[in-house]
Amino acid sequence: MGLTIGKLAEAAGVNIETIRYYQRRGLLDEPPKPLGGHRRYAPEQVKRVRFIKRAQALGFTLDEVGALLTLDAACACGETRALAVRKLGLIERKMTDLAAMRQVLGGLVQQCDAGDGHTTCPIIDVLDKD
Repeated sequence: MGLTIGKLAEAAGVNIETIRYYQRRGLLDEPPKPLGGHRRYAPEQVKRVRFIKRAQALGFTLDEVGALLTLDAACACGETRALAVRKLGLIERKMTDLAAMRQVLGGLVQQCDAGDGHTTCPIIDVLDKD
């Protein structure tokens, strides 16, 4: 006897709509619905949903998660590593961009703090420049 969608969602720490969304995206199989009954999910599906959520937490898109699931089934560690290396590079570029944004915004906040309140706002001035 398997899990209902509600029990699957609860065990995996997500809501029912997440399960349905993953099914629509092809990341999770939808079991057949017996006549007059409820669909039952295999207990292993909890592990799959958790895998998807952990991969998302590492920054993988759902398309990339689908690729990871395919690579796992194919035992393709080299390709999985290459995907992870690409994702790591993207994260490092984003971190560099975020650090630059932090520095600029921090400077603007300091300019606001140093102002007398009677001049124009330095943040608005920067955003309003052509």
